[in-house]
Amino acid sequence: MNKTPFSWDKYSDQPSVIKDKLYKRSMRKKYILDYLKLFFISLFVLPISFLTMKFFRGKEVLTNKEFIGIGVNLDKGNSQQELIEELGVKNLIIRIPLHDIKNIDLYVDFANSFNKSSEKNILLNIIQDREHIENEELLKKDLNTIFSKFKHISKEYQIGSTINRIKWGFFAVEEYLKFYKVAQAIRDEKYQELKLLGPSMIDFEYYYNSRAMFNLYDINYDKVSALLYVDRRGSPLNSQYGIFDTKNKIDLLYSMCKLSPKSSDEIYITEVNWPISNTAPYSPTSEKECVSNEVYTKFMTEYIKITRNTKKIQRVYWHQLIAPGYGLVDNRDGKILKLPQFYKFKELLNED
Repeated sequence: MNKTPFSWDKYSDQPSVIKDKLYKRSMRKKYILDYLKLFFISLFVLPISFLTMKFFRGKEVLTNKEFIGIGVNLDKGNSQQELIEELGVKNLIIRIPLHDIKNIDLYVDFANSFNKSSEKNILLNIIQDREHIENEELLKKDLNTIFSKFKHISKEYQIGSTINRIKWGFFAVEEYLKFYKVAQAIRDEKYQELKLLGPSMIDFEYYYNSRAMFNLYDINYDKVSALLYVDRRGSPLNSQYGIFDTKNKIDLLYSMCKLSPKSSDEIYITEVNWPISNTAPYSPTSEKECVSNEVYTKFMTEYIKITRNTKKIQRVYWHQLIAPGYGLVDNRDGKILKLPQFYKFKELLNED
């Protein structure tokens, strides 16, 4: 990130925790009214969604080849193209950080490099920063640049990421709604063929979804993106709040999509993984949540099976290909080490 007090942790591929408590407190106070809206909307939306969630049925089950995707990152180098071909995966998600817009042509070349041997479905994840959240004209300019340069490469764009964690830049859902509205206005005017995804909440915090999906803003999510991590529960079969295992979390989200006037019922899970033991500082959580590669492989298999069997998720993108602390490949010391989960992922892709 390019504006104090925001900084990037290159080890875990995410922003560092904001240490300026006074700044956080003042920004939260600024948006107290939006937090109240979130609270009262959730009181209405979540109970209704819960009561109706078992009445909505999913859609046709896809093959794993169509269902599973994976994240690749420019900064992880050009060994990724060969690894992607070895896996046989065709659905990719690529981060485009707005703070690195000066290098946009490198991202274009990177995305194109995966299409040389076989055509890939590429979803672009436009990552916000504080400067673009606060400066609407700058946001318009740089979104125009991205849409223009990638319009022949990708038809799908996730607008923002992890919007319910302030270290990622948004201090309230209201800020995200304004951000998304800018992207939608540009799309509607110049790039009607593109599909926009949001609101990109992380974890099981659907009260944020309530605010983002039930509001008076003139927006619409062509597809709903969610970063549905369940790693802090251990197995995806484990539950939260007594009854919300992975399946029920998906049922509730799908119900919200069905009821929302702002979204379709097509859901992409655009990030999920488990942190790997003994990989600090590369693991994104504490050692308490970390698992061995063998357990990781088991949980990954269960997660993909559960999500696909719900028939309510259109695609799951594993996060990500190369990441020593949570991925399929460890690249420390300049070496490419394929972990057990790499081979299991390949196996899953080839199952019907």
